[in-house]
Amino acid sequence: MKLHQVLKTWLIFEKKPEPYDRKLLLATLLLMTIGLVMVTSASMSGSPLSDSSIFHYMVRHSLYLCGCVAVSIAVLSIDLEIWFRYSSKILLAVLVLLVLVLMIGTTVNGATRWLSFGFLRLQVAELAKFAFAIYLAGYLVRRYQEVRYDSKGFYKPILVLMLYSSLLLMQPDMGSVVVLFVITLGVLFLAGSKLRDFFLLLIAGLILITGLSIFSPYRLRRLTGFLDPWSDPFGSGYQLTQSLMAYGRGGLLGEGLGNSIQKLKYLPEAHTDFIMAIVAEELGFMGVASILMLLMFVAYRAMLIGNQCLDKSRPFPGFVAYAFGVWFFFQTLVNVGASMGLLPTKGLTLPFISYGGSSLLIMTISVMILIRISYELNNDGRIKEQRSQ
Repeated sequence: MKLHQVLKTWLIFEKKPEPYDRKLLLATLLLMTIGLVMVTSASMSGSPLSDSSIFHYMVRHSLYLCGCVAVSIAVLSIDLEIWFRYSSKILLAVLVLLVLVLMIGTTVNGATRWLSFGFLRLQVAELAKFAFAIYLAGYLVRRYQEVRYDSKGFYKPILVLMLYSSLLLMQPDMGSVVVLFVITLGVLFLAGSKLRDFFLLLIAGLILITGLSIFSPYRLRRLTGFLDPWSDPFGSGYQLTQSLMAYGRGGLLGEGLGNSIQKLKYLPEAHTDFIMAIVAEELGFMGVASILMLLMFVAYRAMLIGNQCLDKSRPFPGFVAYAFGVWFFFQTLVNVGASMGLLPTKGLTLPFISYGGSSLLIMTISVMILIRISYELNNDGRIKEQRSQ
C-alpha cells in the first residue's frame, strides 16, 4: 500500500464506518504532545544529573515518544487472538521480572522498582498492571460461568492478585497494588460476578490497604501529611503544601506557560507525580480541566469499545477494554487527587503527561491494543476474508 493510501486510511476523516477509533487516537496524540510541553516546562530548572542542561528531561522524554511510535507499529500488527493465547505466559514472565527486580533491581529514593538495561530502565510495576489486565480478561473468557455462579471461580484470580501485590509491596509500591486491586474489582463487577463476593472482596481490600497504611511508618507519615499538611509544612507535608501553592497561584487562566515558581526546585518531582500542579500554576483551572477532559475521554472510549465488543460477542477484547478504561480513569483520579490534597500520595504518574519512559510506553501499548480492537470490530468481514486466503 502506498504512503498516501495509508494516510487516507488512518489519518484523514472519512464518512462512517471508520476503520478504527480515530477520536481515541487523536486524544492520545494530543495528550502526548501536551505531556512533552509540560515535562519540558516543569523540568526547566535543570536536571540534578546535569545542571548545565535544562533540556535533559525534554530530550529523554522525546526519545521515549520516538520509542512509543516504533512500539505502536508493532502492537497494531498483532492479532487479539495472540494476546489471548499468551495471556498466562505474559503473566508468568512479568512475575519473574517482579522477582528479579527484588534481587538485582535499581534502587531510587529507597524504592527498588527498576530493572536496568544499559541506559534504559524498566519499571516493572507498570508492566505488571498491563500483564494482569490481559490475564484477567483471558481468565474471564475461559472461566466466565464459573466466575458468575461459583465463588471458587471468583477468588482464583484474587490469589494471583495477592501474589503480585506481595512482590510489589516488597519494592515497596503501594500505589500499584491499589491500581491492581481496583482493576480487578472493576472488571469482575462488570463481568457480572455475585454482589456478595464483590462486596466481600471490596471490604477485605479496604481493610488490608488501611492496615498496611497505618502499620507502616513511612506510609503513616504520608497519611498524616495528607490529612493536615500545614501542621508540618517543612517535613511530611512539604510536597503537598508546595503543590497547593501552585494550584493557588494558577487561578483561572494561570501565570502563563513557563512562568511557574514552584518548579524552581521548590516542588519535588514536579515533572513526574506532581506535574498537574505545574499545569495548574502555568495554565490555570482551564488547563487542568482541559487535560482532565481528554483523559476522561480516553477512559470513556475504552469503556465504549468494551461495550461494543460484548454486544458483538467478543468477550476477551471487551474485558481488556474494560480493564484499560478502569486503569486509566483510576490512575488519573489518584494522581490528580494526590496533587490537590484530596487523596494520599501514591507515587502514580499522570497517564501520557508525566515524565517516565515505562509508564508512557505501557500506556501507549494499551491504547494501541484498544485501537486494534476497534479496527477488528469495524473490519470483521475483511479480516476474516484475509485469513481465509
